[in-house]
Amino acid sequence: MKTLLLLLIITLTSYYVAAEHLLVGDISHAELASSEAVQYNAIPFKKRVKYYFYTQPDNRKIRGIQAIDNLHSKASMNITAGGVGQTFVNLRMKSERGSGLDYNIGIYVEPFNRF
Repeated sequence: MKTLLLLLIITLTSYYVAAEHLLVGDISHAELASSEAVQYNAIPFKKRVKYYFYTQPDNRKIRGIQAIDNLHSKASMNITAGGVGQTFVNLRMKSERGSGLDYNIGIYVEPFNRF
């Protein structure tokens, strides 16, 4: 019984420290249009919120969005406007209390047809 309880605690602990990555759309045959590191310092006992805005200058549609949490924290990432199939995207990042933000964001667009 003690080993079962210990196994349950370890499983739940590993679940709660999982990072919140955002992977939307198809990035396999898309062209990387923007790659940016977004960082925000921590303030004790406060949640930090940061917004990221991207607009495609040549009006190609976004095919995929990839945001990787480098801190492996419980931060959250949401799309607030635009996204896949649009020419723009607005992202909202919110840290866990007392922690900062550190994301690598990649925006993928449809390939440019040269023919």
